[in-house]
Amino acid sequence: MNMSVIAGARALSVSPHKPGSVNQLVCVERWNETSDVVSFRFQAGEPMKFDYKPGQFMTFVLEINGEQVCRSYTLSSSPSRPYSLMVTIKRVAGGLVSNYLIDNLLLGQSVRVLPPAGQFNLFDIARLSHKQPETEKLDANLLAITAQKYLFLSAGCGITPMYSMLRYLTDTQIDADIAFVHSARSENDIIFKSSLATMANRFNAFKLRYVLETVTETLGCSPKIAFDFGRLSAQMLKTLVPDFAERTIYLCGPEPYMQAVKILLVELNFDMSRLYHESFATAEKVARSQLMQANSSDGTSENLPEGAFTLSIGDRSTTLNQGQSLLEGIEAEGLPIIAACRSGVCGACKCQVLEGETVSTSVMTLTAAEIEAGFVLACSTTLASDVTLKL
Repeated sequence: MNMSVIAGARALSVSPHKPGSVNQLVCVERWNETSDVVSFRFQAGEPMKFDYKPGQFMTFVLEINGEQVCRSYTLSSSPSRPYSLMVTIKRVAGGLVSNYLIDNLLLGQSVRVLPPAGQFNLFDIARLSHKQPETEKLDANLLAITAQKYLFLSAGCGITPMYSMLRYLTDTQIDADIAFVHSARSENDIIFKSSLATMANRFNAFKLRYVLETVTETLGCSPKIAFDFGRLSAQMLKTLVPDFAERTIYLCGPEPYMQAVKILLVELNFDMSRLYHESFATAEKVARSQLMQANSSDGTSENLPEGAFTLSIGDRSTTLNQGQSLLEGIEAEGLPIIAACRSGVCGACKCQVLEGETVSTSVMTLTAAEIEAGFVLACSTTLASDVTLKL
């Protein structure tokens, strides 16, 4: 494969060509967001508009040290600015792919990617909230009325899907009522700090709040931007966003942070059916399923791996490895399902097994009659055979 590489640059190694769903993008820009976070901007070989949903992730397919690896990164760009894609990557100790991309991906070099995926996005959440079938076109006004008051909660690199959604909302809905509370180690670790400040100062209904672990003396406060210190608590949330109970909440960040936020929301008697949640761990699992489908459709995987089974939903089917949940398969196919807690507690992801055998680690909220009828919680159920499922 030929690559366009700037003089003196080392070529980025990518996976062998695969037709179909694996596409090639060119890096056209890169810059530092913080001391350990880098953003990359990509375009196609020829000018084109990219079609995706604000909040979705994109999976890179690379070859590192002779082995194929894939890793998912949320698109920090917005489809309201459709001629390029942006991902924002943090350097982590021992991080194979993140560090590889930061150290090796330069301007003019190409990477191979799978199409954007993931249901943690404004459009699918709007559709789920209004129980609108996936086959129906999302009405242009639906998004505006679905969550008239938004609350985005994130920590660390969990800010990336929030930034995509915020950019989309501020590009398309001048009067969107937005509160954003982001947790970071220090002021210097705030990703997109300058752009977020511009959004907050430009839009009257944008309330920007930061929770920092370290106090600094250089904080530039304004009526639209507030700071608190320590770790987000129930009392802190009530202070920073007094009307939080009236808002639809979008949550993303490291797993310990997400679990802590869910606990404090329960303490505050928040309506958990209005909490929407994503995690990097879930994205990685969906990416593996997506890559397996790409390999299978390309004829590189004639037989299912040991312990893998087929999940069929309507006219769609996907392969799940041993240990992958029904929820991962459903999300890999882009099918609508509400998954709030993702831990077998809230019951939002209830679905019905029509044929086949499954194993469940939680049946909370399910009645005896529902269990008898084959209902399971998708987040807590794995396949023990090929399964046909009804959502």
